[in-house]
Amino acid sequence: MSFKQPLRRDVIRAAAAGVFTTSLFTGRVRGANERISIGFAGAGGRSGDGLMVDFAHHLDCQPVAVCDPFSDRRDRRASQLEEVYAKHGHAGKGVEKFKDFREMVQRQDIDAIVIATPDHWHVPILIAAVEAGKDVYVEKPLSPAVAWNMAARDAVRRSGRIFQYGTQQRGASHVRRGCELVRSGAIGELTGLEVVSPTGTPGGVASPQSVPPGFDYEMWQGPAPERPFCEDRCVKPGHWHIYDYSIGFLGGWGAHPLDVLDWGLPRPTVPVEYEGTGLIPSEGLFNTVMDWAVRCTYANGLGLNFKTGPDSTTFTGTDGWIRISRNGIQSEPASLIADFPSPDRFAAMGRNHARNFLDSIRGQATPESPIDCAIRTDLISHLSNIAVRTGRKIRWDPVKETIVGDAEAQRMLDRPLRKPWSLK
Repeated sequence: MSFKQPLRRDVIRAAAAGVFTTSLFTGRVRGANERISIGFAGAGGRSGDGLMVDFAHHLDCQPVAVCDPFSDRRDRRASQLEEVYAKHGHAGKGVEKFKDFREMVQRQDIDAIVIATPDHWHVPILIAAVEAGKDVYVEKPLSPAVAWNMAARDAVRRSGRIFQYGTQQRGASHVRRGCELVRSGAIGELTGLEVVSPTGTPGGVASPQSVPPGFDYEMWQGPAPERPFCEDRCVKPGHWHIYDYSIGFLGGWGAHPLDVLDWGLPRPTVPVEYEGTGLIPSEGLFNTVMDWAVRCTYANGLGLNFKTGPDSTTFTGTDGWIRISRNGIQSEPASLIADFPSPDRFAAMGRNHARNFLDSIRGQATPESPIDCAIRTDLISHLSNIAVRTGRKIRWDPVKETIVGDAEAQRMLDRPLRKPWSLK
């Protein structure tokens, strides 16, 4: 569905530019102090203890809806948000609770949807939201399939909505300045790249259990394959490490240091060859790739080593190197970062990233983590996953955007959606 009438976000942008206008949605005058209305898709730990806190820090936005198939999560997070905003005199009309995101995105007074669900729901909700005229903040990784990611990109471009990827390290000053140094040529011509990400975990008990009261398991499964309910499947870290819903920490954690890589490259692109090894657990419920070591090669011959370990992104050049992590930055020569302040705390990164998204909705900024960056970094994760699972060298055609010379690997770029769900 596409809205033909003027969108509420566009009214907010006009107000931010100093124009006062009457909204065709409600008929009341909106000015520069208008708050941005937000709906949260997902009310688990990352959303409720992270993103809701980040956005609540900014009093020019107002949460008006929470959606989750767990009724206790909906109730708890709605109360949490109402309490926070009541303290600031912005109680408004309360937070509406939804079990089905399709109902939430059709509320015409919502400007933006923050998506922090299990990975297999990110893209279906994103597409529904932008087609309903909403801007979107989407947690990483994008989805469990490259084809789904491309559908998301098409929907964002077609709709013209604001997209922000949940790679909040772009809100950290040391990450920003480190990447600027690399792009400026401070370490000379790049000769090597290394991205290191925490690995996944084995385990999980698959024994069927009774679905607990207040949980809509059918909605939770959505487009994923139908499976018997068990607690380890539906609560963290379960769905992060089950291939039905995710490619594991290759994407879920790898997205962060890979995003730093993308930000630091003078001409961001995607490697064209992938070859490597990894461990796929043979026992238990969790079955995504762990302990990977993938060698990637760019079209110009530049090499990238993508492996597991403590989070970091290292750029090596002819005149030195820079290593950036969530918690700090190092360089050789050390003088490159001598005047850098102490790294931002993690909480500040999230608040800054949320601020950039809100400013972009108002037309006062550009999203610092746009859809094309998300596509590139997710591609590296997915193509690495396919290389490990097939045990073969994977060749990527960046023009046709497909794997070449390997029909089986090419089919792994997509996943079927369980009926009646669709990306169309």
